[in-house]
Amino acid sequence: MTEPLNRVREICLALPEVTETLSHGSPTWFVKKTFVNFSDHAHGGPLAIWCAAAPGAQEEAIEKEPDRFYRPPYVGVRGWLGVRLDVDVDWDEIAAIIEEAYRQVAPKRLVAELEQRTSTND
Repeated sequence: MTEPLNRVREICLALPEVTETLSHGSPTWFVKKTFVNFSDHAHGGPLAIWCAAAPGAQEEAIEKEPDRFYRPPYVGVRGWLGVRLDVDVDWDEIAAIIEEAYRQVAPKRLVAELEQRTSTND
């Protein structure tokens, strides 16, 4: 579990003004509001992250790859996406999913800062 948690932590904390705290006993990342929650087997589900997602993204991902994506408890009703980390993980894809979750909740000025960082790195 340490490696997936450390990888998720590294991706989240690289985004502008992100903080980490424990919420309901799990590492959770915030940018004014929660955008990613780490879920381990202690919650009765798979090793995963729960992420804010664009409208319709949850349904599309689950339909396309139900072995990798699921509707997480509690936040799934709000469209959040469960992303399994106990399967073959593409960390570039995980980084993209986390960045999209960030874009869903971050203030516009921080999204603009992220855009500027991304265009500078291209």
